[in-house]
Amino acid sequence: AELGVERRFVPESCPRAVRPGDFVRYHYLGAFPDGTRFDSSYDRGSTFNVFVGKGQLIAGMDQALVGMCVNERRFVKIPPNLAYGTEGVPGVIPPNAVLHFDVLLIDLWNLEDDVQVQTYFKPEKCPRTVQVSDFVRYHYNGTFLDGTLFDSSHNRMRTYDTYVGIGWLIPGMDQGLLGMCVGEKRIITIPPFLAYGEDGDGKEIPGQASLVFDVILLDLHNPKDGIAIENQLVPESCERRSQTGDFLRYHYNGTLLDGTLFDSSYSRNRTYDTYVGKGYVIAGMDEGLLGVCTGEKRRIIIPPHLGYGEEGRGKIPGSAVLVFDIHVVDFHNPSDSVSITVHYKPSNCTVLSKKGDYLKYHYNASLLDGTLLDSTHSLGKTYNIVLGSGQVVLGMDMGLQDMCVGERRTVVIPPHLGYGEDGVEGEVPGSAVLVFDIELLELVSGLPEGYMFVWNGEVSPNLFEEIDQNHDGEVLLEEFSEYIQTQVDTGKGKLAPGFDFEKIVKNMFTNQDRDGNGKVTAEEFKLKDQEAKEEHDEL
Repeated sequence: AELGVERRFVPESCPRAVRPGDFVRYHYLGAFPDGTRFDSSYDRGSTFNVFVGKGQLIAGMDQALVGMCVNERRFVKIPPNLAYGTEGVPGVIPPNAVLHFDVLLIDLWNLEDDVQVQTYFKPEKCPRTVQVSDFVRYHYNGTFLDGTLFDSSHNRMRTYDTYVGIGWLIPGMDQGLLGMCVGEKRIITIPPFLAYGEDGDGKEIPGQASLVFDVILLDLHNPKDGIAIENQLVPESCERRSQTGDFLRYHYNGTLLDGTLFDSSYSRNRTYDTYVGKGYVIAGMDEGLLGVCTGEKRRIIIPPHLGYGEEGRGKIPGSAVLVFDIHVVDFHNPSDSVSITVHYKPSNCTVLSKKGDYLKYHYNASLLDGTLLDSTHSLGKTYNIVLGSGQVVLGMDMGLQDMCVGERRTVVIPPHLGYGEDGVEGEVPGSAVLVFDIELLELVSGLPEGYMFVWNGEVSPNLFEEIDQNHDGEVLLEEFSEYIQTQVDTGKGKLAPGFDFEKIVKNMFTNQDRDGNGKVTAEEFKLKDQEAKEEHDEL
């Protein structure tokens, strides 16, 4: 005569129990006391869905369901006066039948319910939260209230990407994602009337099902976003900032908004080198690299419409916000020339270096970021060159012009006047701006341009005969070399400084040996001024 309820399984966690007016979804087996089954929701492959306490059930079941938790299992004995009474159900339940039900509660909600949000992890830093019309990328596990998994973005190994608050999602998810931070994890519980309603989705989700989404937000932006720049380190001295058309060398770490690393120039041990503002890099980076100083470190946050868009690229997923932490190593413009800064000039500075002079100088060579490349001080000896002879890079030839002994200067050389795009393997990176701190220690004046040897006095009218010591009418290289050496030793002549004696003499002899037979005759022999008169152009 009384209702009997046996709680055969009660879950450890029971955040909510059935109350009159709630809507429930449950499975059941219905049997008579002798064990004969008369009904089963399992046989139909769908739960029994009904409001509790509104007369939609037999009175005994209305009472037996109150207080149940999701995933709780109850064995219920219902007397006939709380079931189908003296009439029964023709062909199914006889009159005055006691009914036994084995009930498992699957789902529970109320028409007054709203979306429930439980945040179980939130990053310390949350500079921005999801707002209506934002575009988000997130991973999720979707389950029913009893824990049954119906969908997972993790299984597909691809985030779910969508706009929020404009109807692309079920209303409950639209609401549940608002206010989230990138990196935040939350559980969003959605009643069916804010999900897929009475009909479900026609596939995995049945009608009237509450949905539980375990969500981690990976990315967030708005189509109206521009790039964001966070300055991390700006040098105290910044004489020049990058402009459109400049060529930059910089290091970077590229990550997604959740911190996932997708690329790094450091791992390749090579800077990324590119023009700025010319479309050689993604639009957001083109913009973010403007206005930087050499040595500056900054973070550039780029929305996908200024990055790799909906398609992504390589390790970069579609619609991903990109974060670049960059360090500017150097930059220049193709129109740049050599820059010279004089730090010290002696008061007596009358003799200035010019093309052809032989120079001895000390230098420290570094990159624009201060990285030392080379130093003559560490070698303990000067660097010696003939100015303008191509023994150094063009920019150094230019930077050493008009310098006096004792002067100290800094010469900044752009790569097109230095070692170019290729650099020097293992020593100078490609496209590197070079900085030389120079001190000129010695200057030996060179000869007029085009001359390798000049006389200090009058030239003998019988010059050929003096060189032709055996008077056979022919001068050999040995005779020529011995004669020139004597003139230099006695101070009667001067060779171009800084060059190898034998090479100069051989060059002079070859110029005179016009038929190339290894001998110079009187007819072939001509001085420089005689060649000019005859409109010859020889070195």
